[in-house]
Amino acid sequence: MKNFGNLLKQAQDMQAKMQELQDKLGEINIVGVAGAGMVYVTLNGKGEMQAIKIDPSLFNSEDKEVVEDLIVAAFKDAKTKAEQRAQEEMSKLTGGINLPPGMKLPF
Repeated sequence: MKNFGNLLKQAQDMQAKMQELQDKLGEINIVGVAGAGMVYVTLNGKGEMQAIKIDPSLFNSEDKEVVEDLIVAAFKDAKTKAEQRAQEEMSKLTGGINLPPGMKLPF
């Protein structure tokens, strides 16, 4: 039974560390860029959009599809960076042990 108690304590410690990581990821800002700096999208480490910045010259454009595509591209850039950062933070938490393919943090 002593081993089971030890295992339970380790699981609780890991759960607390995961919560700390989730809190930390919520405070990290990641910026994605598209259109040579014409569109910026800021996400937190959980992948939630925090801000968007669009160069005013794009509003003069009559091709709204270009602006829409740039927003999507900037979001994808930021999302990729956020996922990489989350993986780095998870690696620190797990002592360098990577998660199995397809297994991601709970967000």
